[in-house]
Amino acid sequence: MSTLLCFGLGYSAEYFVGMFGDAFARIIGTVRGAERAAVLNAHFAGRLEALAFDARSPTAEVEHAIGEADVALISIPQTETGDPVLAAFGDALNARRLRSIVYLSTVGVYGDHGGAWVDEDTPPRPDSARTRGRLGAERAWQELGARSGAAVAVLRLAGIYGPGRNALLQITRGDARRIVKPGQVFNRIHVGDIAQAIDAAFARSATGIFNVADDEPSAPGDAIVFAARLLGREPPPEIPFAEAAPSLSPMALSFWQECRRVRNAKLKRELGVTLLYPTYREGLRALWVAR
Repeated sequence: MSTLLCFGLGYSAEYFVGMFGDAFARIIGTVRGAERAAVLNAHFAGRLEALAFDARSPTAEVEHAIGEADVALISIPQTETGDPVLAAFGDALNARRLRSIVYLSTVGVYGDHGGAWVDEDTPPRPDSARTRGRLGAERAWQELGARSGAAVAVLRLAGIYGPGRNALLQITRGDARRIVKPGQVFNRIHVGDIAQAIDAAFARSATGIFNVADDEPSAPGDAIVFAARLLGREPPPEIPFAEAAPSLSPMALSFWQECRRVRNAKLKRELGVTLLYPTYREGLRALWVAR
């Protein structure tokens, strides 16, 4: 059994550890602060060792962990100055021959395609500084793999939902917004299917880019309406995008300014992933049953 080093124990990485952590003899992960590290160390009770890394300053503890790792999951986004993991630990990572690296990216690197289909052969054309930086980080990790001999799989994720982060909770809290922009569609992906994709990439020591998205790009409000129906409630009223736009954050606005349909055939064909939740309907229904 191998040792997993996870840079960034966030939503997707924690879910992966919960589903597939037993496959590793040891799991080491980073979080931003010592307080969060203590909480995770207590929660996972010896199954996981959490170390503090503020995404800026290298630490001897994390550098030592790199020397012991066989595989690495990178779940920390890039900053204005580039990938923080490579900036802090690039020399150690170059020196350590990891068997496999999985880097979590975003389908946002494709940019706007006016609702057309995109796949892994579609040239990226990111529209924002954030997604241009993300594409740069993808390439930096691929270059590290070419130098070190590690297999590097880049997983481009669609809009993430799952336990604690879904339309059912938005409806229940009363903060769901049913924004309508004609022609706009999004892909989504359940965090359980992200965990499956990570596991498959490690199991196959996969190299390359893989879209991790559901089977059915659909209008943003469709999931809200379906969630309301499951809960036996009226969906919130439609809000025209032009009316909602001034209240959206810059990041949210950037999502709405891009429209594409994302193919996932390579994920199924080369990584052998069968989606647990092929559309938002299966995902939300399972969350409703488990609530």
